[in-house]
Amino acid sequence: MADSSDFVGADSTSLPPIEYAGRVEAVRHSLAERYGLEAVVATDPVTLRWVTGFTGSTGWLVIDANNAVLGVDARYRERARDDVERAGLITQVEVAESAPASSRRDEIAAALGESTRCGARAGAMTHAEWSSFSEVVHLVAVDGLFEDLRRAKDAGELARVGRAAQIAEACLSAALGLIDVGTSEMELRIELEYQMRRRGADDPAYPTIVASGPLNSARPHHGAGNRRFEEGDLVVIDIGALVDGYRSDMTRTFVIGAPTPQITERYEVVLAAQAAGLGVIGPGVTARSIDARCRQIITEAGFGDDYLHIAGHGVGLEIHELPFHSPRSDDVLRVGDVVTVEPGVYRVGLGGIRIEDLVAVTEHGYVPLTSFPKDSPCLPSLPTT
Repeated sequence: MADSSDFVGADSTSLPPIEYAGRVEAVRHSLAERYGLEAVVATDPVTLRWVTGFTGSTGWLVIDANNAVLGVDARYRERARDDVERAGLITQVEVAESAPASSRRDEIAAALGESTRCGARAGAMTHAEWSSFSEVVHLVAVDGLFEDLRRAKDAGELARVGRAAQIAEACLSAALGLIDVGTSEMELRIELEYQMRRRGADDPAYPTIVASGPLNSARPHHGAGNRRFEEGDLVVIDIGALVDGYRSDMTRTFVIGAPTPQITERYEVVLAAQAAGLGVIGPGVTARSIDARCRQIITEAGFGDDYLHIAGHGVGLEIHELPFHSPRSDDVLRVGDVVTVEPGVYRVGLGGIRIEDLVAVTEHGYVPLTSFPKDSPCLPSLPTT
């Protein structure tokens, strides 16, 4: 049993504060500059949290040229006021008690006042909601507005992502002894997620992936099942923790027993591809060029057909957010972006290998937020740099 001193809390009061103060004004500025609008409505919890600090699961937010109103029902009234006050926005954001969701259309229309055109995230509303709101105000899709503003993480946000990464790594270290013949994928997943909560995470950042063997590990998002590890298995573990709303993301690949020359070759190619992708990260770099560097290494080694996904993505309040390292992406990296680099190769009958790290983009390149060894005791590889 682990000693209680191993478990460190993730109490957000021990972390630097998040800088909420300028966010309402940043929304107003971007809304006017990009869309020529003075008002926007948001109903998804991620946007409400990012702008106001509200941690509840349902509500609405209206921002216009003069006011910002957060509407919540009676269940969240006190929480919303506490959250907004804690965020330092008590003079900027009015907390209004709202009726049940079925009546919120008219309340939002009232909060909009004289505004006849309003921005909204089409992707965050159902067709029925969009149609209903359109009866009382002309909606304009502004998908990408909040997502773009969320990209640059402040010191408080980076600290939360970093703490989440530390917790996830500590849990993986503690569970290495279970990566052995006879353990099931689900047993390891349960242990990892239990350890995350014991060590102070609010939750896993996403359902932990434990994928093993010649079939399951060849499925990039397998999840975890009841299959038990066997000698020679590849085991892909994709793990992240959630701390005060912010997430981490990391993947390591292990082998049960001694790796075959074929597995070692593929592992070293993936490791080299990841190093190449990390090597170009910095402000002003196109996201597609990161994917291109990873893909080039893997393709030149003859495994191009086994590379089944993009090279990475942004991480923050959501586990997948801008920017995306895709061949079709127009994203350009900025200071404050938090991104993964995660090339992989997958072959049914042999298994899959993925190596993923999380980094924060800085003025001069990046700083790593994950540091778990890649030359693990289970799969010797190129030295970790």
